[in-house]
Amino acid sequence: MEKGTQLTAQLSVGKKVVLGLQHVLAMFGATVLVPLLTGLDPSIAILGAGIGTLIFHAVTKGKVPVFLGSSFAFITAITLTLDGSGIGAVKTGIIAAGLIYVLVAGLIKLFGVQRVHSLFPPIVTGPIIIVIGLRLSPSAIENAFFHTVDGASVFYWQGAIVAMVVLITMIIVSIFAKGFFQLVPILISVIVGYLLALAMGMVNTAEIAAAPWIGLSAEGIQYLKAAPEISWSGILAIAPIALVVFVEHIGDITTNGAVVGQDFFQDPGIHRTMLGDGLATIVAGLIGAPANTTYSENTGVLAVTKVYDPSIIRIAAVFAIVLSMFGKFGAFVRTIPGPVMGGISIVLFGMIASVGLRILINAKLDFSHSRNLLIAAVILVMGIGIDNLPIYGDITISGLAIAAIAGVIMNKVLPEEI
Repeated sequence: MEKGTQLTAQLSVGKKVVLGLQHVLAMFGATVLVPLLTGLDPSIAILGAGIGTLIFHAVTKGKVPVFLGSSFAFITAITLTLDGSGIGAVKTGIIAAGLIYVLVAGLIKLFGVQRVHSLFPPIVTGPIIIVIGLRLSPSAIENAFFHTVDGASVFYWQGAIVAMVVLITMIIVSIFAKGFFQLVPILISVIVGYLLALAMGMVNTAEIAAAPWIGLSAEGIQYLKAAPEISWSGILAIAPIALVVFVEHIGDITTNGAVVGQDFFQDPGIHRTMLGDGLATIVAGLIGAPANTTYSENTGVLAVTKVYDPSIIRIAAVFAIVLSMFGKFGAFVRTIPGPVMGGISIVLFGMIASVGLRILINAKLDFSHSRNLLIAAVILVMGIGIDNLPIYGDITISGLAIAAIAGVIMNKVLPEEI
């Protein structure tokens, strides 16, 4: 059968269900990793991903086979806001990010994608994505090799063993596994690390035993019920990241269309895919889930299976919603030890930074030009060196947001010749 010809009518219900489950597995590892690293609830994150995906498909007329999951770009901002201001401020920030997506969708419809895209050329997006990865690296090392004893961070040799096993497993699976297994190195590595940590007595299974079979955890219910709070700190820390992620969205939709063999920029339109992402993120903010984004993992599944039926993605979304309602599943995810997530994070955060480097390389930028050096230098130092900059009272702005703003302004102001 030729590429892209396996349509809905040719697939039995059983095959669609299996393919839907496969898409759930593909998105699962990364989607639950974000709440684990930020302090949000994994079950609500999965719920938000499922609902968000269905919203996206409704907005895009059911034509684009895309799954939405938790965005890594917001990890640092969500973590700092949750620790400093609470879940209400996080909700407000994520809702504001979703509104920026909606605004960008309107601008794309009004002015065209090329004009909006001109604000974020490779010399701006490359260093910003590098900053996103490198800002997260200290938390990966802390989770992998250290734990807190009497308020002090102490090297944890048992944790280091688990983290290295997880890291090695992920590398081996990513390079040597074949077919579908190569798409889920995160899930496989988490399972291997969890079993090893369980054997070493590092897992507290009491929480799993106490959790209900059906229903959210007490913390999940608390996050779900919490009302958004007007917090300029949360808005300024979280919302501006949407200006970076929309470039990632354009890249993901381009890749998805290339795999499927359709131009989704024209039909249903990139403004519709951006609007779907924005509305999904707003809903995620309302329920206490991380901001949503299009997932390359699921595009990879499309490329392997050559089955591009968007209804299968919607089946996966329904599975995600149902899965989020199993209390013991959510409890299991919360008991995954820090070293397991630390080992995973070493690769994932490094890969985020590497994607930024790849953007610079693919664009063939000449760094013998002072203009390119200056823009990259300012973005890297401000983005990594500044944690949160006080503006007024408790209002702060993240280093990443400052770096993005500085990069956009410099790119427009500096002459091309220097």
